[in-house]
Amino acid sequence: MQIQDAWIRKIFTGRGDVTVEVELTVEDAATGDILVARAAAPAGASRGAHEVLYFPEGGVDAAMAAFEKLVAPEIVGLDATEPYTVDGKLEEVDGTPRFERIGGAVAIATSFVAAEAGAAALGMPLYAFLGGAYARRLPLPLGNVIGGGKHSRGLGPDIQEFLVIPLNPPDVYTAVYTNVEIHKRVLKHILKVDTTFTGGKNDEGAWTPRISSVTALRILKEVAGEVGQELGVEIGLGVDMASSSLWNGERYVYKNEGVERSPREQLDFVSKLVEEFDLVYVEDPFHEEDFQSFAELTERFKDRLIVGDDLFVTNPERIKQGGKMKAATGVIIKPDQIGTLLRTHQAVSTARDFGMRIIVSHRSGDTEYRTLAHIAVGLGAEVIKTGIMGGERTTKLNELIRIGEYLGKWAKISQIRRL
Repeated sequence: MQIQDAWIRKIFTGRGDVTVEVELTVEDAATGDILVARAAAPAGASRGAHEVLYFPEGGVDAAMAAFEKLVAPEIVGLDATEPYTVDGKLEEVDGTPRFERIGGAVAIATSFVAAEAGAAALGMPLYAFLGGAYARRLPLPLGNVIGGGKHSRGLGPDIQEFLVIPLNPPDVYTAVYTNVEIHKRVLKHILKVDTTFTGGKNDEGAWTPRISSVTALRILKEVAGEVGQELGVEIGLGVDMASSSLWNGERYVYKNEGVERSPREQLDFVSKLVEEFDLVYVEDPFHEEDFQSFAELTERFKDRLIVGDDLFVTNPERIKQGGKMKAATGVIIKPDQIGTLLRTHQAVSTARDFGMRIIVSHRSGDTEYRTLAHIAVGLGAEVIKTGIMGGERTTKLNELIRIGEYLGKWAKISQIRRL
């Protein structure tokens, strides 16, 4: 199943950012049949300092030139059913830890498409190709309902995301429906406290009213309780604080609320939110170098998902550092942060060694590809974070529903309520 040819092209994310799409053709040597696979790189707005470099110096054109000169000649001829050889070749031709020569966008798009091609060549679903014959755990969908911070260009609350997650859904369809219904109903509650709100949404499809963080959580708690009672589903609340974007080097600055907090005050503030709103999920409550504060919060709330994104950036070494300090109970996994699926698998394995839960996540500038749903199932993730509304979000959720239907009675829904 040799890779016969490789192309790259410029396309756009759902936010309108330029990214790259890689296309491979694969020939079955026995039959002569030709298969075509494509994949694209997502693009984040809030990027951790330790992520791979998205584009090399010179931008997208330099990235495309690097692919054509360095990558394509080396991967043509490789066996598509062994995608780790493609990932290894990406490491070789670049030669830098952060993919500074070819760019992380080229690396992850190539890694994704190699896996897609391998699965297609063997005639099997991508999740089974990645996770093996017994991959059957379906992640719980974590949805962004009300948005603020950088994703909302500073126009909403200071906290970046206000999230919901169904904790005991009977199936994936009900889980997705629960989040969708909450998202729809929240609007009328927002209009009661922000009468000027015109229904604006941010990059991830979350509502972006001019309200405080506490007000956002109160609305979410009320609506989640109402929907949960109707559907018979327990619903947990969560936040992504994206605290690195609040941190000025000394204090956390909440511009819209006119408040500044020291690291200790931030710890107390987050703890109060967890207790008042029974939060089951807290992402990036401190800036990306403050492992110690993460560890203190985790010690206080061992039964909740205290999650690192910018703290870990899907990097095995940083995850190991956090694991030794017991800094988190969960880790965000974004393959584009680290550059390849091979590196991603290493990051997941490291997190598992320290008992962390896996949250496979989209980016704010994502594409219409379904790949992430398969990665989440293939890696056995407990949670998938991929928004609620918007085509590039729902394509992944709809694919998750299809995977659940395909697995049928053998599917196993994740559980996170008791850590």
